[in-house]
Amino acid sequence: MLDIQAIADHAHQGAAALGIKQYDIYGSSVDDAGVEVDSGEPKQVEASNRASVIVRVWNEKGLVGVTSTTDLDQAGISLALETAAEASAFGITDNIPDFSPEAQVPIGGAENDVAEPAPMGDLITTLVKAEQDLLASHPAITGVPYNGLSEQTTERFYLNSAGAKRYECRSYASIYLYSRAEQEGKKPRSAGEMKISRDLASLDIDGCLQTVKEKTLSHLDYRPIPTGKYTVVFSARAFLSLLGAFSNLYNAQSILDKQSLATKETLGTAIASELLCVSDDALHPGNISAERFDGEGTPTRRVDIIKNGVLTGLLHSAGTAKRFDTQPTGHANIGSKITVGAHFYHVYSEKTAEKSYSLDQAENVVYIDKLQALHAGVNSLQGSFSLPFDGWLVNKGEKQSIDAATVAGDFLEVLKTIVYLEPEAEVTPGGVCPLVWVEGLAITGE
Repeated sequence: MLDIQAIADHAHQGAAALGIKQYDIYGSSVDDAGVEVDSGEPKQVEASNRASVIVRVWNEKGLVGVTSTTDLDQAGISLALETAAEASAFGITDNIPDFSPEAQVPIGGAENDVAEPAPMGDLITTLVKAEQDLLASHPAITGVPYNGLSEQTTERFYLNSAGAKRYECRSYASIYLYSRAEQEGKKPRSAGEMKISRDLASLDIDGCLQTVKEKTLSHLDYRPIPTGKYTVVFSARAFLSLLGAFSNLYNAQSILDKQSLATKETLGTAIASELLCVSDDALHPGNISAERFDGEGTPTRRVDIIKNGVLTGLLHSAGTAKRFDTQPTGHANIGSKITVGAHFYHVYSEKTAEKSYSLDQAENVVYIDKLQALHAGVNSLQGSFSLPFDGWLVNKGEKQSIDAATVAGDFLEVLKTIVYLEPEAEVTPGGVCPLVWVEGLAITGE
């Protein structure tokens, strides 16, 4: 494990020797072990340790220089401080970053939440059995071409010359299964699922197997869908992936860079159906990989982004918060340029819809389970999207797999045409979200 006190001592001594008055250091170390299998045999077995340390130094003119290193002994840190000090001569002169005003605010929660890693042999045996069980579950399932079982332990720290010192260590295990099914005269169909937990012992492998099996088999008897406007039901993962694709809407740095669907004036205005509430909550109990502080040492917290349809909050770094005359929110990613990113979404509703909806009663409804090609089918600056998807046409609870289709629309219009959020929410690796019903989306079939 990292010795945060030793790193702080090395930094203090190195800075004193170089005459550096102001500096900060953020770093992380990841120990990762994972396996993949193919037809009952190990396909890939790997273990790695990755470390990344960012060092920032402010010179006597207040300009900041940035460098990176992987060497945390006295010589390595001193060299990084010296390099950053030299780079500070070329630092930006507008909106110069500074320490977060909350870098020394006490934070709660456990500093360490680490499980003992399982032997590599146990990972292989567990994944081989999962593959065999999935193949044996139905004759149509002919392969599990993509799979993986891994354990990861992550250490993070932040310290600065003003006395701030943060550290935490987390571990978790995850499994991914993606099956392939074939029928004579039909195109192969596939489905995947991922589960994540604190350790291998508590990982819901059976739940992952069952979900993959059910989804794969439900796609076998597929049919084309007529092009038209449909009421669309987004699964938790599908809606969260769409929300993340347009995160510039509530990203303060994107707004300042004029790379957002919103402006400063958008804050406090209605942008969605009054049924919709969205928060970013890094410390949500469902977030296995929770982080207690960001790259600037700011404590993470729950931030209400959309409240009853109104844009009520943005994600901030220390720099963007200063320019908005507000407080940082714990969403800074430190590097040569500080960026802002979300942690863990929580989508819910506080208001009662005028009408309740149910897949058991609805007719001619498109259920979108997974959106594809988000890297290519999203224009985040215009708000438009056109995306292929995996899903079903649902009529009174009966699901008919859709052969091939795309869903297209404008994200802001999607937010405004939400008509229902179901009361039961699903916990996913990216957030907590219920099924989201949207009216009048364009579906293009074959």
